[in-house]
Amino acid sequence: MPFTAPAIKPFQPPRRTLMGPGPSDVPPRILEAMARPTIGHLDPAFTDMMEELKQLLRYAFQTENKLTFPVSGPGSVGMETCFVNLVEPGDKVIVCINGVFGGRMVENVKRAGGIAVTVEDAWGEPVSVAKVMDAFKANPDAKLLAFVHAETSTGAQSDAKALAELARQHGALTIMDCVTSLGGTPVLVDEWGIDAAYSGSQKCLSCTPGLSPVTFGARAIAKVQARKTPVQSWFMDLNLVLGYWSGEGKRTYHHTAPINPLYGLHEALVILAEEGIENAWTRHRAMHEQLKAGLEKLGMRFVVAEGARLPQLNSVYIPEGVDDAAARGRLLKEFDLEIGAGLGALAGKIWRIGLMGYSAKQQNVDYCLKALTAVLKP
Repeated sequence: MPFTAPAIKPFQPPRRTLMGPGPSDVPPRILEAMARPTIGHLDPAFTDMMEELKQLLRYAFQTENKLTFPVSGPGSVGMETCFVNLVEPGDKVIVCINGVFGGRMVENVKRAGGIAVTVEDAWGEPVSVAKVMDAFKANPDAKLLAFVHAETSTGAQSDAKALAELARQHGALTIMDCVTSLGGTPVLVDEWGIDAAYSGSQKCLSCTPGLSPVTFGARAIAKVQARKTPVQSWFMDLNLVLGYWSGEGKRTYHHTAPINPLYGLHEALVILAEEGIENAWTRHRAMHEQLKAGLEKLGMRFVVAEGARLPQLNSVYIPEGVDDAAARGRLLKEFDLEIGAGLGALAGKIWRIGLMGYSAKQQNVDYCLKALTAVLKP
């Protein structure tokens, strides 16, 4: 039948400054990389690029893990990849909840047939190492510890090294969410002894959404290989995916990889390597200090205590008498500036201002403070 709707023209998105909890601004180099000619996902040139991608991701994660690659899907798919492979029916998993994304971990444990033991902290606070210690004492048969390193819903950062040490002391594996921390604040997978971790392409790496870097250590691989039951997801079964990503011998077809987005992630990681990861961490911290000083001059209070505060995600209480939706609407309409709203228990109470990747620069800090000043003035 003929198409009778009014003529639809090619979509032209507005030019925004993205300073929310993600995605972040994407630099022209990455957009240009994604516009390069599409080739086959089994083309030798493409598979050579895949091997470089894995090397670059090892640098980002600060790991020597061979099993480090990008899952075809957003960070939520990376999360599921970790849980469906490492959790078997009946496995007890200690899950730390101090925001939205710890709660999602609990859902993953349940859907994999595991038993979730929750350790809860107030939103805006880091995970309590003492509470996790108590949970292990009460549940010595726990097989895994899962926690969010950088809680996107609050901007709180937890002590991943201490948590991983506790897990090892009790013979448990670790699953770490570093979606918001990778590339913006230290993520030291090998030094901390993390067994499995997942992240996202659209935060401090400043690529487009849709890819989830993951890494698995030797203990995690041994757990997968010793499973008594099949992995419940065909698509995320590491035993199958590795036939395509392993690079050992002839690659086997698993799925058609998102070719052009992978070009973009490759370019994003090249940019990170050119800057130097320590320099990237320093830049995010410096831009946070600049933004912090300006926000405090405007009378804003931070949600997270300074010692546990993420430099790349600044959560502040909305000033009294200010309408949340109206203020953010003005920022978008008048300044083309996006900042994030609160989630869950903090909805309508806080703003989340991101300084991630390409967005973590002086120009953005100055522009954000100028726009906020205009919107908040009496």
